[in-house]
Amino acid sequence: MTLTLLNNRYQVLRELGSGGFGKTFLAEDTQMPSAKRCVIKQLIPVVNNPQVYQLVQERFQQEAAILEELGDRNSQIPQLYAYFMEGGEFYLVQQYVEGKTLTEKLQQQGVLSEITVKEILINILQILEYVHSKGIVHRDIKPDNIILRFSDSKPVLIDFGAVKVTMNTEVSPSGNSHQSIVIGTPGFMPMEQSAGRPVFSSDLFSLGLTAIYLLTGKIPQDLPTEPNLGNILWRHFAPYLNVNFGDVLDKAIAYHPRDRYLNAREMLTALQTLSNPIAPTLPVPQSIPTILAAPVTAGYVQPQTVASLPTSQPHFQTQYPVTSNNGLGTWQQAVIIGGVIGSFLVGGFWVLGIVNKPQITTTNTTPSPVLSPVENTNITPSNTSISPISQPTTSPPEPIQPQTTSSISREAAIQGLETWLAAKRQIFSPPYNKELGSKLLTGPVYTKFISKTDNPDACLARGNNEDDCLSSVDWLIRNRAYWVYGVQKIQAVRNFVSSGNNATIIVVVTEQRTLYNKNGNVDKSQSGLFTSTTSYDLQYENGEIKIYNYK
Repeated sequence: MTLTLLNNRYQVLRELGSGGFGKTFLAEDTQMPSAKRCVIKQLIPVVNNPQVYQLVQERFQQEAAILEELGDRNSQIPQLYAYFMEGGEFYLVQQYVEGKTLTEKLQQQGVLSEITVKEILINILQILEYVHSKGIVHRDIKPDNIILRFSDSKPVLIDFGAVKVTMNTEVSPSGNSHQSIVIGTPGFMPMEQSAGRPVFSSDLFSLGLTAIYLLTGKIPQDLPTEPNLGNILWRHFAPYLNVNFGDVLDKAIAYHPRDRYLNAREMLTALQTLSNPIAPTLPVPQSIPTILAAPVTAGYVQPQTVASLPTSQPHFQTQYPVTSNNGLGTWQQAVIIGGVIGSFLVGGFWVLGIVNKPQITTTNTTPSPVLSPVENTNITPSNTSISPISQPTTSPPEPIQPQTTSSISREAAIQGLETWLAAKRQIFSPPYNKELGSKLLTGPVYTKFISKTDNPDACLARGNNEDDCLSSVDWLIRNRAYWVYGVQKIQAVRNFVSSGNNATIIVVVTEQRTLYNKNGNVDKSQSGLFTSTTSYDLQYENGEIKIYNYK
């Protein structure tokens, strides 16, 4: 059936999606002066007989009234504009939310920061507290059903499952109504919902898995489970996560409802009592800021460019053999550099020049394998998941206290590298935080990655080459490119030497990174999971440990 004008009022513009219960359309209201856009959901009963149709019609009216109340009283639930029946099918007319779904945000930006995920959770839990107070279980919370609204960046909860339940009504020979199909999304719904008996904590389970997806990029089906208790094992995919925040999520996704939070308010309180998470920190006076992504489109909206998580993969050619003699352009050089920096910050505080020249071994493989520290220098990631039992979860290291002795400790050096790894997400993608880079880098590395000149455009206008004018960050900004990071882990420390205010450390680092160009396309040749061995030089400067050079 070709849809053009519905209810003699709504002009269909295009189909937005379809599923087992019907279709969704973007439409214009021809009876409004502004031709206001709206979303129309066409719902089709699973059984076609007069007895069931009458029952579905009554329940549809009841559910429409509930949706109207929910949308009118909560600004983060779409408003219901109208409902009607036409041609034996049922229609809901709802507010059109311009934004991007959480799925789209992750696909465009990469895994989200802990602070961002926590803010999303707090917002959704406040919505659920209101929804549950009405005796309603959403039944289908997942990344696709949460839209980040462009106008204010707030999450909006869409696609309530109650109407789908109504469409799924059947009548037994004895005259009793029942549901033949489970409402929900496999993987995101808990066992009691799969059995057709959802409770309020079922929504919390789905929300917890949504948060884990945003933190790790892993859908539930890709996460292993504990053989005996059935609990989901995921923390080894987010090694830098605050342990207390991880505990909150673990409780939300517990296998049995009795082990979860009783309601949204209880989980909300647990989250709000947590301190703001920070990645492992160096002796930096301020906590690392959160990355804010620019808007990208949702299922119904025009996409825009968004920020991603960066690695130290910026543009440069001196410290690493990436020169015009190799036939590499600026873009390729920037890519390779990014890879180097990933290693750079984990391996080389090479101030003393005492360590033998390290080998750099890079392996590109399937994303997100979990690796345990190994003794040999060349690490080859495998596609086999490693049990989280061998990956103990610990809270982020405490900020390094100012040095009271004349030498840099091994622990402080390692912590400095961990801080750098976390900071790359904010330095090499929007907001391209140069100030943070100045707190972590010094000397030639600072010049190479953060700032070669105060005015790169003027430098280029004088006829200089990009390599002479643009630091890695400046090149990324100028070309609207950015790095996105997944797993970042120091696997092993090969050597450490410290003398006075200088130290050198050689480390093996595994890092998952993706390079995006200005069109949002991935450079596959430079993206993947890499393991490298690198030597880093550290320098104690103005009360802080900074990276001076790498090899």
